[in-house]
Parts: sequence; structure tokens; C-alpha cells
Amino acid sequence: MTSIESLKHTLELLRKERQADLEYYRQKVLLRSLHQRVQEGTTWYPVRLRNDYIGTGERLVIEVERTNHLEQPHAFQAGKSVSVFCNASGKPEKEHANGVINYVRDNAMVITLQGDELPDWIEDGQLGIDVMFDEMSYREMEFALKEVMKAENTRVATLREILLGDLAPAPTEPQALESTATFLNTSQADALQNVLSTKDIAFIHGPPGTGKTTTMVGAILAAVKKESQVLVTAPSNAAVDLLAEKLSDLGLQVVRIGHPARVTEQTLSKTLDARIAQHVHYPELRSLRKRMEQLKTMAMKYKRNFGYSEKEQRRLLLQESKAAKADADVLEFHIVNDVLQKSDVICCTLVGCSHPVLRGRKYRTAFIDEAGQALEPACWIPLLRCERVVLAGDHQQLPPTIKSNEAAKEGLAVTLFEKGILKHPVKAKMLQVQYRMHQAIMAFSSRYFYHDQLLAHESVKAALLHPNQAPIEFVDTAGCGYNESQDPETLSRFNEEEAHLLIRLVERLIDDIGQETWLQYGITLGIITPYRSQVDLLHKLAEQSPVLEPLHKLVTINTVDAFQGQERDAIAISFVRSNDKSEVGFLSDIRRTNVAMTRAKKKLIMVGDSATLGAHPFYVELLEYVQKEEFYRSAFEVRS
Repeated sequence: MTSIESLKHTLELLRKERQADLEYYRQKVLLRSLHQRVQEGTTWYPVRLRNDYIGTGERLVIEVERTNHLEQPHAFQAGKSVSVFCNASGKPEKEHANGVINYVRDNAMVITLQGDELPDWIEDGQLGIDVMFDEMSYREMEFALKEVMKAENTRVATLREILLGDLAPAPTEPQALESTATFLNTSQADALQNVLSTKDIAFIHGPPGTGKTTTMVGAILAAVKKESQVLVTAPSNAAVDLLAEKLSDLGLQVVRIGHPARVTEQTLSKTLDARIAQHVHYPELRSLRKRMEQLKTMAMKYKRNFGYSEKEQRRLLLQESKAAKADADVLEFHIVNDVLQKSDVICCTLVGCSHPVLRGRKYRTAFIDEAGQALEPACWIPLLRCERVVLAGDHQQLPPTIKSNEAAKEGLAVTLFEKGILKHPVKAKMLQVQYRMHQAIMAFSSRYFYHDQLLAHESVKAALLHPNQAPIEFVDTAGCGYNESQDPETLSRFNEEEAHLLIRLVERLIDDIGQETWLQYGITLGIITPYRSQVDLLHKLAEQSPVLEPLHKLVTINTVDAFQGQERDAIAISFVRSNDKSEVGFLSDIRRTNVAMTRAKKKLIMVGDSATLGAHPFYVELLEYVQKEEFYRSAFEVRS
């Protein structure tokens, strides 16, 4: 398959994914009654307006509160596009205004609205919030793919042929590492050397806990010194914000491109909106805008049925307002360009690289973090703006989230990072020293996924929660009759007896160490399961536990996907699947299990049914490992 054929195929898969995503939205929102949407968590209703104010970048912000105090899971999270609607007239969603969620906490939500004025109907009551479909991301990804396909005799065409075609990368030119790179270990320094010496592509392969972000920061610092300005991107806002913070802490001038509602509170001061507000000419811009609005307001006082002189006055005022707006636009353009020109690093999401202020701008190097989780079409957006690209990630961890099973099976789940690293292994450097896990927790993943090349750093290799405590426990429920069930509405799986057992095991772990000691040292615990229904069940059991409830600020219960990039002192995993057909379902994506296991620093507890899990070769090897190392126990031993 040629590079163009490959891109055409990817474009077809992207369209399938968009259709699946839109259909999911249609089924979950558009075709559901208001009551159904509220019950399924795609709508908050009713909500009341608690507060409104002008936020960062002079954007209109509202705070709303859910008044029915439902506690079921919902689809709202920071960065999501939403529609605020009013149901007061009796005609559902007659009035609405779009916005972006800043954050959600319990029954409160903060939203940045589009537009300059609060809608008149916002005070009428019977307000609600709907999740919206994200059309813009698909539009930008499709545009990027088409641009890459038609590129000829350009740098984009060269990168396309290297990554997807038969063109070999340019020979490397070794560069001397600066003395400031002494904070890197040997494999990290090799990765940095690889980045500095490449003319086109480089890959930083960072298995769990190996300091991928540290290496990326070192590489970005070195690139800035040589190139003045670089583009730094990632698929998620959280990953971009993390890099923006670390680079800013090192003294670099960072500008975070993106909606202020989609960035963390710590990163707000680095957003383009905030940088504009800090500019020396901003008071002049604000004055022009204020004058423009005053003139417009004055003009609107003159109605059409007034006489000639009033109409003429209205025309002159509107003309003056228009001139003030033109002056404001020119000044804003100057300020934006000045801010961007004086920046060392431009940070944004992959789709955010299509922001209007970046159009026409080119960069010597683009860095893409978390590239193992990024859709290929999204990666081409920054690639349109650079001469060379550095991709960092780990294709042995979670792949991109894809709603269309068909598109995933036909190749959309294979990232540009994975394609490139397999095609040009010489351009990839794997980080080998991990700083997170006890060596026994690390060992199985190292052998199965990383060619047994990972090494535990001295600071973590023997670290335990409690002296003489086993770092791993695998508790086997085979023969206990702990059969899985399925939620008839969501079709998600859960296993009630296994959940109860896992909570008891965690309670014993806490009791062994002591609740006061746990609190004193702020020991963190993560409870992970692949299934949302099991998450809900575990939440209820933890809230009812006299041992766990007092530690709730130190305990996180969630799906595997939510834990990517995180770590906890102790991790407990509920595998859920237990059936007569030996079906492992979702667990067959073994990268998820790799992520789950490698979140643990000092203690890993796994609970599962070996009779079911043993149908998959990966879990056979895992069971052999825990038995060989004497980490295996039967549930019959521990459930009493």
C-alpha cells in the first residue's frame, strides 16, 4: 500500500468513526426524552444559576448547580462542549446557548459561554445542560489528511513518505550533549542524542515509570536553544498542561493555545488570553472595545421611524463603532503576534494546532507527547507545520479511544507512533530505567512487553508498604462460584462477590499497616477495573466501608483508561470476568492490563478467575509468573 492509499484508507476509517460517534450521540441525546437523558447522565436537569461573571480573556462564565442531587455517573467533564437550554416555555430546548465546561465537582458545574452577553432567558428557571457532539475535531482531522495527501515536493510530502511510504530517513548527525543534560540517565541521554541528531523523525519509547516526560522536557530545552521556538503538542489537554507547567518552571516563555475552560487552573496564566491581558498595549485594546460598544449602544437608541437627522446620527455612530472595531482588530492582531514571537514554546493539543492564530506559522520541530494514544489523523495536524517531528509514547499501553469497532479493527487503532516505530526501529530509543515500581511488580510487564529490558532504579526496586510484605498478591476465585453479571441497560459487566472480596482484601491491607499510619504518610490507593458497572459497585462498597471511608481522599476507584499516566502506592485490580464459556471480552486487549498493573509502586493486588482468564495466553503466563514467585493465593484461603 502506498502512502497515499494508506491515507485514503485512514480517511475512510475516520469517516466511519465520525459516523459511529454521531450515531452514539444521536441515540444517547437526540433520540432520548429529557427524563431518559437525565437518567443516563447525558443531561443535567433541572439546574439553577448560582453565579455569573467575566473570566479569563473577558469570557462570560456561569456557575450552575444540579438541584435533583442525582449521584449516578454522567458524561460531563472539563473541556466538553455543552448546550445550556431553557425549558420554561414548555417547549424543550427552545432556547439554548453553547459553551465549554471549565470543571465539574459533585453537583456543581462551571461553564464558559460563547458570546458576550448573558441570554435573557437564563433567569427564567428550568435550565438544563446537554452534552454536545464535537464536530470541529473531525473537520480539522479530515482537512489535515487531505492536505497531506495532496502535498508534493514539500517537507510534509517527505515526512509522509518516511512515515508511511518507502523513503528512508536522512542520516543522523551526532550532536554533543550539553552539560545541563546530566540529570538524565544513560538511556534518556541516548534518546536525547537521537532527537538532536535527527533531521526528520525520532521516537522516544517510554514504558511506565521510565521518565518519558523528563526526557521530553530535556529534548524540548535543547531544541529551543538551537531553534528559538518549538511546537509542543499532545492528544489530551492534561498532557499538554503538564508539559506547559514543567517547561515554564524551567524559565521558558510558554504560550498555551486553547480555550481557557480546557486548561488547568495552574496553566491559565500561560494561555494566550491571559498573555494578551498582560500585554503592555492591552489597556488601549480594552478602551477601544469599550468605546466600540458604547457607540453601538448609542446608535441603537435611534429607531427607524425617527426623522432624517436621527437616522443620519445613527449611521454616523455605527460607522464610528465599525472604525473602532477595525482599530481594535488591528491592535489585537499586533498583540497576538508580539506574544507569539516572544515565546519559546507554543503548547496546544493536536487539534488545537489548527487554531487560527497559528495559521501560516512554521516550526523547525514539533514534539508530540502521548503519541501512543493519539489518532493518526490528529497527528498530521502539527506535522503540516514542521520540518521534523519527535513522537513520544508507548504503544504497549492504552491505544486511542475509538467508538467504531469496525474502524478500530480495520486499522484506526494503529497509531502513527506505532507505524513509525515498527518501520524505523533505528530511529527509536527505549527508556530502560523505571523509577516507579518494586522490581517484582515490574518484572512480568518487562518480560512480556519490553523484551526484559527494564531495570528498577535502586530507589524503588525493593520499596514495600510494609516490611516483609509480598509486593504482589494474585487471589484466584476459580471454583468459588463468583459469576459475572451484565447490566441490561449499559451492557457493562460486574461481579458482586469479587467486588466484596477485593474490598475485604484492601481493608486487611490497611489494617495491617494501620489507618493512622496510612493517613499520616498519605499512602495512596487505586482500585482499578475494566468495567464501568464494577466501578459503580466498588464505589458503593467503599463508601459503606468503615475502614476505607475515612481514607476516601487517598482512594481512587476508576476504569483502567482513567488511570493512564498515573501511579499509586498500592493498586488493587478486579478483573470481573468469570463465566462457563471462558470469555475474557474486553480483557483481551492486554495493553489495558499492562497499564493497570504498572500503576502500582509498592503493592499490587489482583483478583480474578483463573479458569476464565486462563483461556487467553497472556493470562496463562501471568498466572505462571505469580505461582512461580509465590504470589498466588486461592480465594478459599482469604475470603473467610
